[in-house]
Amino acid sequence: MVAMIVQLSDLQAQDSKTEVMTVVNNLFTAMETNDSTLAASVFTRDAKLYTVFKDQNGTTQLRSSPASRLVSAFGQPKAEQWSEPIWNEKVEIDGGLASVWVAYAFYIDNTFSHCGVDAFHLINTPEGWKIFHLADTRRKETCDIPPEIVKRYK
Repeated sequence: MVAMIVQLSDLQAQDSKTEVMTVVNNLFTAMETNDSTLAASVFTRDAKLYTVFKDQNGTTQLRSSPASRLVSAFGQPKAEQWSEPIWNEKVEIDGGLASVWVAYAFYIDNTFSHCGVDAFHLINTPEGWKIFHLADTRRKETCDIPPEIVKRYK
């Protein structure tokens, strides 16, 4: 009986992780398809975005903006295709809080722009999991991009 309870609990945890990753993946789909409606659906109303980067002097800086700015940018027509493949997904869940850590590379059309890590925090709302916080790092060097991703953008 105990083994059955553990297995059911493991299945529920896996289902929750799948639901969380679906939200994260929907954000990237919205980026690639210029779908601001889909992008808006993955965020809480007051979600915030943060970027950690080094300035020209090598000093670590933090820039923030409301997620609504990104949602608006996704909905604008673009001459180039934006794409952000991810890998090494790590999902942790405790009750109604989820954390996702992924490595990424950002491409404009087939041209590499930068890489880094995306760190998402999500809350489980009555409408499902929603991103309330997204932080990323950005760099152009020391990017260990998987060969299958590099090949896709050649």
